[in-house]
Parts: sequence; structure tokens; C-alpha cells
Amino acid sequence: MANAIKLADKVIYQLQQDISLGKYKPGDMIPPEPVLMELFHVGRSTVREAIKTLSNAGILRVQQGAGTFVCSPETDEPLDKRLRRAARLEVNQVRSLLEIEIARLATRFRDEQDLEYISAALADRWQAIQSEDYEAAADADIRFHKSIAQASHNSVLADLYQTFTSVIRESFSQREKPHVQQFQQTHQLHAGLLTAIQNQDAAAATNLVTQILETNF
Repeated sequence: MANAIKLADKVIYQLQQDISLGKYKPGDMIPPEPVLMELFHVGRSTVREAIKTLSNAGILRVQQGAGTFVCSPETDEPLDKRLRRAARLEVNQVRSLLEIEIARLATRFRDEQDLEYISAALADRWQAIQSEDYEAAADADIRFHKSIAQASHNSVLADLYQTFTSVIRESFSQREKPHVQQFQQTHQLHAGLLTAIQNQDAAAATNLVTQILETNF
């Protein structure tokens, strides 16, 4: 089953990419199941899982007896919905730019209260890892990064990151085998990031953010 989910993720990514690049435009019908099976070298259940996921996300619309069509995006589509509709690679690229700039600004503008919030979140993250509490670790991890966003003292960036957190939280739950080890392996990087922000070392902070994101992607 785990393998099927991984294969479905690959199909989801490729279809999202094709839609983002305009290969399939709003209103277009995507190829039928047999064609997708041959195109992606996967079974019928994998194709159906991918289409179901994209349909639930509002990207595709399944019309019985007619086919599966690309949905037209709403003109006032909320950003969090747009993020869910976008290809994962695109989301990660934007998230990387966002988090690097946030870390750079945090090293410059953080105050003592900001450092307390970041430090408290890091301590909670470690405690959850030690207790093998995955949900608590995920919550603390997000709170840690949100605290850094607040420490940038740029309200627009902080608001943007707040929107990204819902997508980040979903990405945690979609991992093949959720376990606190996924947080443990980057904990020293997170601790180093706090130190860099304390020391107002922008180069170290942005380098550590890059390492964290590369590990998580």
C-alpha cells in the first residue's frame, strides 16, 4: 500500500506540473485511465488514487460518463487553496525563498521576546521528540518557524508564512511513515538556526535554513 501511495504522489506531481505549465488548460479533459496507466507505467488503482486526490483538492472534476476535466481556478481563489492546487515542486521553491528571506531579516530585527518564543518552541520540539509524540513535534516545529517569521518584523512575510503553515502541516501528515525521527534528524540544524539568529549571523542562518529545507524536501 505504501508503494502505491508513493506512485500516486508521482502521478499527482506530474499532472499538477502539466496543468501548471498549460499542457492541460481549464476545461480540458485529461487522458482516460488506460492512457494514464501506460503514460506513467502504473496500475489502475494508482491512477484512481491520484485523480481522487486532485479532485478533492479542486484541481480536477470527474464527470461520470464523460471524463475527467481540469477545473477553472476561481478569480478570488484563496492563497492556501492555490498552494494546494500547485505542483509540490513549485510550492517548495516559493517556500524556500520565503524562509530564507525570513531568516535573514530575523537575524537583523529580532528582539529578546522573539528569541524567547523561538527558544521555547525549540525546547518543546525536542521534548516531543524525546517523548516520541509525532503530533506535538509537528506542532512545535511549525511554531518554531512561525516564531522566526514573527521575528522578521515584516508583517507581510509573517502573514504569507502563516498561510504556508497549513500546507506544511498537510505535507507532514502525507509522509509515508510519520515518525519523530524525521524531526530528530534536523534538530541540531534547528538549534544552530536559533544560535545564528541570536548572534545576528545572516550567512549562517540562511545556510542552515537551506540545509533544513533540503532535508525535509
